[in-house]
Amino acid sequence: MSLYLIILIISLAGPLALSFEKNLRLYKRWKYLLPAILITMVVFVVWDIIFTHKGYWFFNPIYNSGIYINKLPLEEYLFFIVIPYACAFSFYAVQFHFPKFKLSKQWTKVFTFLIVLASVIMSSLYQDPTYTFIAFLVLPVILLLSYYFAREVVQYYIAIYPVLLIPFFIINGILTGTGIEQAVFDYNPEAILGIRVFSIPIEDMIYNFSLLLLPLTLTHVFEMKSRKTENG
Repeated sequence: MSLYLIILIISLAGPLALSFEKNLRLYKRWKYLLPAILITMVVFVVWDIIFTHKGYWFFNPIYNSGIYINKLPLEEYLFFIVIPYACAFSFYAVQFHFPKFKLSKQWTKVFTFLIVLASVIMSSLYQDPTYTFIAFLVLPVILLLSYYFAREVVQYYIAIYPVLLIPFFIINGILTGTGIEQAVFDYNPEAILGIRVFSIPIEDMIYNFSLLLLPLTLTHVFEMKSRKTENG
């Protein structure tokens, strides 16, 4: 079994088992969450394939199964299911147990504006490192759409995101080479700024913000649409 797959299994095991916990009962949200994750997966897999073909990042064959689809290892496809699900579990668990752990409407508006402004500035300043440019360009689009269609999600998400960064640093750290001889996947230095936290490029934090927010937003949209239909 590949190291990449082992990391994914460990990442999923706890959240999946606890999805049936009698109070949280995340499994009841699956009919909204799973389609949301699959839609997000399509968006980010397309991004992944394009960047892989262009040589902006690459995968170490030592650490994956060797089964490739369009130059992406099988584990990479699973990544876009496992990680959003695990982080969605963490998000809903924090929201359930700490319902007041969110920003006010006013501070949500302020932080949304500041994040969007900072992202637009960064994308305009760094158009040459391609990953940097795209990551900072995609984030404000997803954040503004989320703010418009799922403002309550954004209120919680901005507050909870620092908590979500804890497993991110552990999992993404290993995948990018922390504690192992070679990275599971790595980046063309010409496509990134070269600023890393441990072994993690700073762009990955921006990418991660968008990857985790989009399925939460879509889940909220699907859930609200279902409730409206049920209520006539």
